[in-house]
Amino acid sequence: MYISTYEELSAFCERAARFDAIAVDTEFLRERTYHPRLCLVQVATPDECVVIDVIAIDNLAPLAILMRDEGTVKVFHACSQDMEVLNYTLGALPAPIFDTQVAAAFLGERMQASYNGMVHAFCGVTLPKSESLTDWSRRPLTPEQIEYALDDVRYLIKAYDVIMERLDKSGRASWVLDEIKPLTDRSHYVVDRRVAFKRVKRVNSLTRRQLAVARELAAWREARAEYSNIPRKWLMSDEVLIALSKRPPHDAASLRRVRGTEQLSDADVAGALSVIARGESCPADKYPFIARTHKPASPELESVIDLMYALIRLVGERSGVATAMIASRDDLVDYVDHPQDSPLREGWRFELVGTLIDDLLNGDIGLTVKDRALEIL
Repeated sequence: MYISTYEELSAFCERAARFDAIAVDTEFLRERTYHPRLCLVQVATPDECVVIDVIAIDNLAPLAILMRDEGTVKVFHACSQDMEVLNYTLGALPAPIFDTQVAAAFLGERMQASYNGMVHAFCGVTLPKSESLTDWSRRPLTPEQIEYALDDVRYLIKAYDVIMERLDKSGRASWVLDEIKPLTDRSHYVVDRRVAFKRVKRVNSLTRRQLAVARELAAWREARAEYSNIPRKWLMSDEVLIALSKRPPHDAASLRRVRGTEQLSDADVAGALSVIARGESCPADKYPFIARTHKPASPELESVIDLMYALIRLVGERSGVATAMIASRDDLVDYVDHPQDSPLREGWRFELVGTLIDDLLNGDIGLTVKDRALEIL
C-alpha cells in the first residue's frame, strides 16, 4: 500500500496502533543538507505493509502519535539514523523500540549484522540491493522502488517474531532490552555544539590551548551549517578547522591564505575570526579536555589482554553472544586498571561472564587447548 494523503495516513496509523509491535524503516537523504531529509517511512504490521510518502503529506501528526505510542513496540534494524531523522522531522522520538541488529548479536550473529544478513539468518530470504543508491526524493517512485522499500519492513516484522521466540527460550530478552535502552535517550540524537569539536578528525593532535580554539570554531560551524541547512564540511572541512586551530589567523587576509577557505563569504570569515579570538582568550583553567586513547600496553600487559580476550571469545562462542558485544580489548585494558567500574561487573555481562576474568587474573583458572579448541582449566 502506498500512502500519499493525510486521510490514508490517519486511517493506517489507527489500524497499526492496535498491534503490540510494528516494523519501521526510513529512506532519507543527507548528502546535501545539515539535517537528514526524510523521504519515505515504511511500516509493517502483521496484517499489512505500507510506504508512507512523507514528502506528499503536509500533516504527519498521526505518524508522530504512532511513534510515541507506548503500547506499540517500534521494531528497527540498526535504529540510530532512523531515530535521528524521525525525531527531527516528526518531533517525536519513537518509543518503545526494539533493534534487531542488537538482538541478533545475542543469538549467534556477528555484531552489526547487516539487514540482509539478519533476514537471511532468521527468515531464510536473500534480498536484492539493486535500489540501495536510489534518490528517494524524486517522484514518481517506480513499482520496483516501492517493492524494495517494502522489503525493508516486510521481513523485519517476520524476523522480529522469530528473534523474540528465540530470546524468550534463551532467557535473554531482558539482556537485549538493557542494551537497547541507551538508544532511547534523546540526547543521543541532538547535537551539543559545545562538544562538537570532539568529533573533528585529528582533534587529538591539538594541545589544550588549541582545543579551546577548535571548540569555538566547531560550535560556530555547527550553528552556521544548521542555519543554512548545508553539510558542515561544505562550510569548513575538518582539515581546515584543525589548521586554523593550530595557527589561529588574526585578520581576513591571513585566514584566506589557508587552502580550503575559498568558499567562505566575508561574513563567514568575520564570524570565524570572532570565535577564533574568543577561543584564544579562553582562560587556561577553562581549556577543554579530551580523554586520550589508551597508551600502548607493555608486552607483559599485552599478553595478559590476549589471554583475557581469548577467554571472552570462548564465552562468546559457547553462549552465542557476539564477542564484540561482550567486551573490546580496550574494555579489558580498563578492567585491569579499574575493575570496579567495568560494565563486565554489572547487568547481563556479569550474568554471562561472572567472575571468570577475576579467576583468570588471580590464577584460579587457566586456558588450554584440547582437540584444537580452547578449554578452561
